Amino acid sequence: MHKQAREAFNRSFTESKYQDFVASFESAFPGQLDFRVAETPVFVPKELKEKILQASDEIISTLLSPDFKEKTDRAVPEDQNVPGENAHTSFLAIDYAICRNKAGELVPQLIELQGFPSIFGYQAFLSESFKKFFDITEGFEYVLGGEDYEGYVQKLKDLILAGADPEQVILLEIYPEKQKTKVDFAVTEAILGVKAVCYTKLIKEGKRLFYEKEGRKIQIKRIYNRLIFDDLQNYPDLDTSYHFTDEVDVTWVGHPNWFFRISKFSMPFLSSPYIPETKFVSDYQGNFPDDLENYVLKPLFSFAGAGVQLHISEKDLIALRDPENYILQKKVTYEPVIQAPDGLVKCEIRMMYGWNDDAPKPELLISLSRLSRGEMIGVRFNKDFTWVGGSAGFFET
Repeated sequence: MHKQAREAFNRSFTESKYQDFVASFESAFPGQLDFRVAETPVFVPKELKEKILQASDEIISTLLSPDFKEKTDRAVPEDQNVPGENAHTSFLAIDYAICRNKAGELVPQLIELQGFPSIFGYQAFLSESFKKFFDITEGFEYVLGGEDYEGYVQKLKDLILAGADPEQVILLEIYPEKQKTKVDFAVTEAILGVKAVCYTKLIKEGKRLFYEKEGRKIQIKRIYNRLIFDDLQNYPDLDTSYHFTDEVDVTWVGHPNWFFRISKFSMPFLSSPYIPETKFVSDYQGNFPDDLENYVLKPLFSFAGAGVQLHISEKDLIALRDPENYILQKKVTYEPVIQAPDGLVKCEIRMMYGWNDDAPKPELLISLSRLSRGEMIGVRFNKDFTWVGGSAGFFET
């Protein structure tokens, strides 16, 4: 997107550099990288960066409103309500499509938001690796809180550990070794000392939780939560001593309820030039837009693009048994903006925030980018292409 930075990177790019770059992940974390890494980072010019920050600030102002929790109470399913919810989310991820407006300017358009942690450890490792193997133009940064890599890691420690013994802090997942994001779990353990522990391995005694490590039973004081009910329900026959909705004496870093509250469910409450029109299907009361080809249908309680319908009819909407659990969102047109050797590529940028318990608002820490040539952004839609996949964002300072 930034012309000079892009041209400089492309001139210096070679396939052998890229192969060495990817091989370095296998060397550092053998067998952990389970998705495609794009050949290039995204270089975000200052004008677009300012628009993205403005859009994010407008979204955050809604999250800070006194009635936000009341408005989103319905978002948390009764049978999935986890005790011990804190006053606000510990994490915020905001996804933007990069588009072009009628004036020809690049602008962000909100695609989705999550009150849930993203791949904070891996993104820093990835960004540092880009700097190591490729020429990154001066005047661009990937750490967005004004810190260097060491300062960034310290902020993660303050947020996730908060002074606790790392051995008593776990990253909670279901079968972490099977997850696409397992490389992030490995990086997180390397930089924070926090081990990924499977939900099935937790031991509940009264209200206390434990896990076993090298034959020792260790009490868990803090849970860095990466587990969502959507994944847990894929295993209905689990026999465990702890159940996700049990009340336990732990501090949640990323409480599960915020995954529901700050999600697609929140989007109808937001308003900004950078947010496409979004409504609950039930709010239309049968009076749907005439141009449904310009809308996308999304289920509220799904993850990673599951159930999204790009091509819908009025018949599809009428057939929904629970229209209050779906949103209809105006489509956005991704502008192919990343110059690859063989054409232009579309781009999505996720802004990633941490929110300490005693902080007045979230703090922007880092970003990730996803590059695509397919109809939708995501690994499953870009299997046979190059210059696509997960990437890092470098922002003009």
